[in-house]
Amino acid sequence: MNHTKQQVIQLVESLPDDVTVDDIMAELYFKLQVDTGLKELDSGQGISQEEFEKRMSKWLSD
Repeated sequence: MNHTKQQVIQLVESLPDDVTVDDIMAELYFKLQVDTGLKELDSGQGISQEEFEKRMSKWLSD
């Protein structure tokens, strides 16, 4: 079985028995976003903590 399929199966099995399809989709989307962000950081595409704080302070003050 390929690695991605196995990860999805493990994720679904870790959810409660009363999980909905919407819950599963939300978890998969969240995992995709986290994995994408980690890959970006690993390839040097992230921003520094200082830059993040600068952007957030602008966003919060507008």
